[in-house]
Amino acid sequence: MKIAILPGDGIGTEIVEQAVRVLGVLDLRLETETALVGGAAYEAHGHPLPDSTLKLAKAADAILFGAVGDWKYDKLERALRPEQAILGLRKHLGLFANFRPALCYEQLTHASSLKPELVAGLDILIIRELTGDIYFGQPRGRRTAVDGHFPGAEEAFDTMRYSRPEIERIAHVAFQAARKRSKKVTSVDKANVLETFQFWKDVVTEVHAQYPDVELEHMYVDNAAMQLVRAPKKFDVVVTGNMFGDILSDEAAMLTGSIGMLPSASLDKAGKGLYEPSHGSAPDIAGKGVANPLATILSAAMMLRFSLNRPAAADRIEHAVKAVLAAGLRTPDIWSEGTTKVGTREMGDAVVAAVAGKTIATKTKS
Repeated sequence: MKIAILPGDGIGTEIVEQAVRVLGVLDLRLETETALVGGAAYEAHGHPLPDSTLKLAKAADAILFGAVGDWKYDKLERALRPEQAILGLRKHLGLFANFRPALCYEQLTHASSLKPELVAGLDILIIRELTGDIYFGQPRGRRTAVDGHFPGAEEAFDTMRYSRPEIERIAHVAFQAARKRSKKVTSVDKANVLETFQFWKDVVTEVHAQYPDVELEHMYVDNAAMQLVRAPKKFDVVVTGNMFGDILSDEAAMLTGSIGMLPSASLDKAGKGLYEPSHGSAPDIAGKGVANPLATILSAAMMLRFSLNRPAAADRIEHAVKAVLAAGLRTPDIWSEGTTKVGTREMGDAVVAAVAGKTIATKTKS
């Protein structure tokens, strides 16, 4: 089993290192190869997604990805910015289905922005369509307006669009996932304003006819954003478009205590995937050894489960993370009084020990 390791920028190198260490203590024959991506690749090769990196990603059975981006690249033309690497990988690899579980661990209910009783037992799966919508729609660009409120003024424009096959395939993914959970899907749209999402709603409703055992509800995105903080446990599987999913999944992250706890998987139609934490590169804390590696470690567990067909190994990692949290170890983003503050490497050490069946060291430096 070959894994492409793409650490990226900022804290990406730190957190991916810990996930690779955890994979290393499993009884598996894994071949890994590392390549540059994002800003690091731009510095070395003049492009955020060099041909050599894309070739490796295509040849691998799965990709473990860190994070890309840094403020110093904001003035580059859009095609050369680090974020284009992840967009390019999604496009070239056909990674259309993004799974973002929002799970609130028992030990972290007090770290959530909401009251503990609202998030205790929270388990939401957000399924985001990943290769369409306004992020990829054409035409896009800048021009001089010929109509509207300010003819002759400079304006920018993007195109929101979805085709029937794109909506159908993500709807099938959502309904099939719901069958393995609580058999409820919430489809999030803006059908009252956007023609694109009236079409989305119509197509999802048609596909639902093939899944009579699954409950379907439709919800406008503004209401969904409100309900996520009002009564989050009413959701089970949420399916939505690229832009709405991008926003709602980050909101859901804070329900769990920290975005540093949220893994994600981006899958193609055959189950090959790219696995990454839901957070960004956090250049403000890069190199300080304080980033939370658990989302990346849990992403590695998802990789074992979905792409490499090693569910027992995935279970070992997930149980190890729970054991580490139960032992009271916390990186700064989830730390609270009465727990032990640790750094990135120390958290990795603890998970490695737990996976290996060793005693978790709790007397560590803050």
